[in-house]
Amino acid sequence: MENVSRAISLDATAAEQQRFMVRVYNWMTGGLAVTGVMGYMVASSPTLTQIIFGNPVVPIVLIIAQLGLVFYLSGWVHKMSASQATGIFILYAGLTGLTFSSIFIVYSGASITATFAVTAGTFAAMSLYGYTTKKDLTSIGSFLFMGLIGIIIASVVNIWLKSPVMHSIITYAGVLIFVGLTAYDTQKIKEMNIIGNEGTDEDTKEAISGALTLYLDFINLFLMLLRLMGNPRD
Repeated sequence: MENVSRAISLDATAAEQQRFMVRVYNWMTGGLAVTGVMGYMVASSPTLTQIIFGNPVVPIVLIIAQLGLVFYLSGWVHKMSASQATGIFILYAGLTGLTFSSIFIVYSGASITATFAVTAGTFAAMSLYGYTTKKDLTSIGSFLFMGLIGIIIASVVNIWLKSPVMHSIITYAGVLIFVGLTAYDTQKIKEMNIIGNEGTDEDTKEAISGALTLYLDFINLFLMLLRLMGNPRD
């Protein structure tokens, strides 16, 4: 009887983790939808495009605001209400859409669609691996995080160097890093779920926090792949 009870308990835990991850993916998908719709709307409006990109200060302000919201949501999510966390996440996704509108101006619609499809397929495969693997990915995650810091520094340096070779190295390294981070972050998010919290505000905030992490992995992987696959508009 004890073995049966233990098996039932393990099945119930796995089922709750699965439902939690579905909520995480739903929030992430919602954020991506907000970003995509906002970006397309801005790119389709010459007036909005001029407002955002006509003044070089505006994109900088938007990027600073995005970074501020990411750090705020990541660091203080457990002290917020569920509605506050939801609002900040949607606001962040919307602001990202404003800056993302530039890709609809620079790249052809066909190459954006193709890159999104490749990104979605790669992300799904790696996230599934992270969810199902029994291997502890903690050490890999630490290595990937150091690599991420490296490509950020290299990207800043290359703003002045303008080296095509360094740009290519950063791009290929970025693809590998965000592919790996997708698996690592999925495993981490699965394990951070507090069993028994289902349906509570804390559960919602956990799901939003996890969604933000995977959203960032998806967006950055998409941008890296777009550098490789994107075709400029005629």
